[in-house]
Amino acid sequence: MRKSLVVLDETRECLNAIRFAAMRAAKTGGGVQVLSVISPEEFGQWIGVAELMRAEARERIEVHFEVFAKWMRDRQNINPELVIREGDSVTEILNQIREDPEIGVLVLGASSDNKGPGPIITALMRQAGVLPVPVTLVPGDMTKEQLEKIS
Repeated sequence: MRKSLVVLDETRECLNAIRFAAMRAAKTGGGVQVLSVISPEEFGQWIGVAELMRAEARERIEVHFEVFAKWMRDRQNINPELVIREGDSVTEILNQIREDPEIGVLVLGASSDNKGPGPIITALMRQAGVLPVPVTLVPGDMTKEQLEKIS
């Protein structure tokens, strides 16, 4: 089964990327894998505190994911998979793609503000020629109706 990999983070545009990936998977019989990357820099130097912060970060991600997963199951009949990794976002996205041969496309939400599409997209586009899968960029300011038309 071909899966779309979509990144779950704190940005507004990730919502559209997740919606698009789910709608596309429902129409094509594919799957959705949701990746969230925890930055190790968030945890500081104290080992005991770092473990607690790591656990809290995972819990926040799982709660955030469950909101989207419920929508995917109820509205799109898609049962998404959650993957949580720790490290640099771009590095971990590429590692996940390389480690899971069923991933056929990376779906990213693009910011529509004047600062650019976002740090992940900017970093990945520098490596566009060597990316192992195609990338679909979903504008963050698209409406749900517009997403339905293009998915």
